[in-house]
Amino acid sequence: MRLYKPGVLALALGLLAGLTASGPAAAEETKTVSYRGYQVTVPARWPVVDLAASPSTCVRFDRPAVYLGRSTAQADCPAHLVGRSEGLVLEPLTSAPSSSEGLLRRAIADAGVLATAYYAPGEEQAASDVLATGRVVSKSQSARIAQPALVTPSVVATGNFTGNAFDTCTAPSQAAMDAWQPDYKAAGVYISGALRACDQPNLTADWVSANAAKGWKFLLIDVGLQAPCTTYSSRMSTVPGTALAQGRTAAFNAVTAAKALGFAPRSAIYSDIEAYTSTAACKASVLSYLSGWTQQMIALGYVGGAYVGAASGGADLASVYTSTAYTRPDNIWFAHWGSTPTGTSRFIPATYWTNHQRVHQYVGNASETHGGVKMSIDKNWVDVTAPPPPVTGFAVTGSAASAALRWTNPANTTIGQIIVRSAAGSTPPALPTSGTLVYAGTASSATATGLANSASYAYRAWVKDSTGKIGPGADVRLVGTKATITSSAAALMYTGSVTLSTTITRLDAAAKLSGVRVILYSKAKNATKWSTAATLTADANGAVTSVRKPTVSTYYMWGYNGGAGLLGTRSAAALVQVRPAMSAYLSPAAIKLGAATLFYGYLNPPHAGTTVYLQRRSGTSWVAVTTTKLTTTGKYSFSIKPTARGTYTYRVVWLADADHQGTQTPSKVLTVS
Repeated sequence: MRLYKPGVLALALGLLAGLTASGPAAAEETKTVSYRGYQVTVPARWPVVDLAASPSTCVRFDRPAVYLGRSTAQADCPAHLVGRSEGLVLEPLTSAPSSSEGLLRRAIADAGVLATAYYAPGEEQAASDVLATGRVVSKSQSARIAQPALVTPSVVATGNFTGNAFDTCTAPSQAAMDAWQPDYKAAGVYISGALRACDQPNLTADWVSANAAKGWKFLLIDVGLQAPCTTYSSRMSTVPGTALAQGRTAAFNAVTAAKALGFAPRSAIYSDIEAYTSTAACKASVLSYLSGWTQQMIALGYVGGAYVGAASGGADLASVYTSTAYTRPDNIWFAHWGSTPTGTSRFIPATYWTNHQRVHQYVGNASETHGGVKMSIDKNWVDVTAPPPPVTGFAVTGSAASAALRWTNPANTTIGQIIVRSAAGSTPPALPTSGTLVYAGTASSATATGLANSASYAYRAWVKDSTGKIGPGADVRLVGTKATITSSAAALMYTGSVTLSTTITRLDAAAKLSGVRVILYSKAKNATKWSTAATLTADANGAVTSVRKPTVSTYYMWGYNGGAGLLGTRSAAALVQVRPAMSAYLSPAAIKLGAATLFYGYLNPPHAGTTVYLQRRSGTSWVAVTTTKLTTTGKYSFSIKPTARGTYTYRVVWLADADHQGTQTPSKVLTVS
């Protein structure tokens, strides 16, 4: 529900000044709430709860309220709540605020107050409108604000655990956690989701670290969009493709929250899908949402779990267990209260999720006391193991059209298979079934072949243990490179020279590769095998130049053979045609009718035994006169004896062969008188 319609916010501010409102705009009455010198205007219907006076009150986000202060006692919360309303929490400012799904936080430094507006999905503007009414009426010195410490995720949830666990709406205080051990060793905590209904003042990275050190295991829960056939205010799309995308987004946000709390890859996070009355359309949405959720979890290295009612989500998931149309969750946490034996449900075949992948919530809303601390909980039987750790030291060294991959297999893990897959570009395959298979075996190295020139590749390696569980992927990228080629001439005379140049660049940033070894390859026009013509080092701009004097028509190509993380490349091939040098002499150039003259010269290189052609111009065309063979020295000679007076123009032509371009002499003019 939007708190303020257009114009109502101004009215609310007017009410603060004692103005009287009338008409439709006065539908929402307001009141002023003060806390530590900070005042804010809220709807009059919101109750105000002073946590200093009622320290065990549960801070609930599923109903409107204003909560003042911070509880120092174990909150008396229900075991399980789902939903989100609108309200406000005002508490001392001790740390830098960070907004998240459904929670809009503002630091009021002058008053030393942290204001948190909670809201239903889609109502962020309404929450912002409430916070916009706030003002400081009495400044006070706030405590030093602690900047959030950099957290290195290291706790795997749940890890390997078989036994009883409890879950409750708000993470218990440290005193409660200590009191409940050793009766329990695992606890479910709500880490994220727009419909998470209880405040989580205790749930911090320090709390996770401290309790993990004491041996606690954790079940992580995200409460997000619900089935479209429920009455919850926030539901997933009825379009399966959209629901799939929504599931992926939810998983990404949940992993972000998990990392901030210190939960590492290999942790299982469960999407809380409350019970629903299944229809074909509703089922398709739920299964699509959980497919997207699981796919994104796997892509990020976490375990995709689903918390479902056994008779609704559990039955729907079981009905497509072997289907390839959906990606089934890795772990299933099903609520079936009172069913026996523990760990089973008639809605979920015992042959499904058998590889230590089950959590059974078998009692709900139970009240228990341990160590003098009472809490309302749901009770669960847990039988889960974590997937194997990833490979380490995953690296790639490129060459031309191939790459060598290497890694170190995790210790203390019985390897069933190492799976390496690739994708063109910079994004690795998200799933062990996507992309192109490069390797599947138990070794610690592999070779990728058939790689395209001037292309980049991304690789991901997964460890599958002997039970079939697949751990997080390890990634490495092979950046493509590119070589250009320019030639100062496309054709030249024998003994002439040509300048060949290149620039070597990376494809990812078009950065020049300086100081790398660059090879100029060559092969004769009629040859099939390339050979090395020169080896040089690229300058600071990735440029290399070489001057060559080919004796035959030659193809040239620049190459960079790759390196660590870089794929080798080859430029296009440039053909430099070589024409033989051909001299021509006409002696004498003027004769009397009946006399003869000699047209002779040399072809270099000689090409002994090949034919040269004497041609005479006739109008605009050349006509053949006669031919002769070149001698071992490349000499040719023609005796010319015209039968009529006049002026004659001659030339000699040598036709191209496999090695050289064709050539001809300059034209020679003979005068016959």
